[in-house]
Amino acid sequence: MNKKTVLSIKNLNKIYSKNSSKSPDSVQALKDLNLDVKEGEIFGLLGPNGAGKTTFINILGGTVIKTSGEVNVWGFNLDKNPRQVRASIGIVPQEVNLDPFFSPRKLLELQAGMYGVKKQDRITDTVLKLVSLENEANSYARSLSGGMKRRLLMAKALVHQPPILFLDEPTAGVDVNLRKNLWDNVKLLNKLGVSIILTTHYIEEAEQMCDRIGILNKGTLVALDSTKNLLNRIQTKKVTFKINSPIDIKNDSLKSLKVLYSNANEICISYEKKSLTISEIIEVFNKANVKIVDISSDDGDLEDVFINITKN
Repeated sequence: MNKKTVLSIKNLNKIYSKNSSKSPDSVQALKDLNLDVKEGEIFGLLGPNGAGKTTFINILGGTVIKTSGEVNVWGFNLDKNPRQVRASIGIVPQEVNLDPFFSPRKLLELQAGMYGVKKQDRITDTVLKLVSLENEANSYARSLSGGMKRRLLMAKALVHQPPILFLDEPTAGVDVNLRKNLWDNVKLLNKLGVSIILTTHYIEEAEQMCDRIGILNKGTLVALDSTKNLLNRIQTKKVTFKINSPIDIKNDSLKSLKVLYSNANEICISYEKKSLTISEIIEVFNKANVKIVDISSDDGDLEDVFINITKN
């Protein structure tokens, strides 16, 4: 079944300039960005600092004006229907920007009012429950823990029931338990049908959470694929063998094979997956009458792909 496209970006450009876009001082934050996000997916946007991720989110949120290109959100065009575009998106910002003297309930009610949600249509209690803040509904925001404040930001982004939720570096600077808690919340929202787009610095996070990943570098989309396909790009495999007696294996004794270290009980090698198979390597141990006690392998991770792509 073909899923609906919830976000469509065509040739999006953003140039920050002092005088004109031709000015030598101008900076191109986004260059001909093309991107589609499907309904119900968790899409990861990765990139180093200054890659253009926040500019992209701010264009959709209406706080930055694009230089050129076409943006469609939930079928609405940003130039023709800016209000509907903003109503279709919830944005959870990086910075915790909450009024310390309001309670979570009051903040959510105000936010709903700003989006024009009528009193009888508001879902304040539902949202508070969803982010596990129902017991703190009437406390001052300043008395909430860091984790609660993060969840309150998520709640604020959900009051108008947007079909798309943007999370901008949602777990930057938070501890492991809170990160897990936030991701449980995100997965729950996704199960409820919300399409999630997130920017993150934590590559393992993107690996575990995202169906597809786009990598931005200096304003250009340098990779866009399923997480699985991106991981398949890594050709170098590293394997450690625990052994019952020493073995002497030379570099390139098999095509692409390299010995990383070796001692009496252990040898660690790397090889290219397209040149060699693990069974061919095991055969070398068999011929030398060396018994393999244990094998552990490292296939590399998204970080390797990321470094490779952004470096090249």
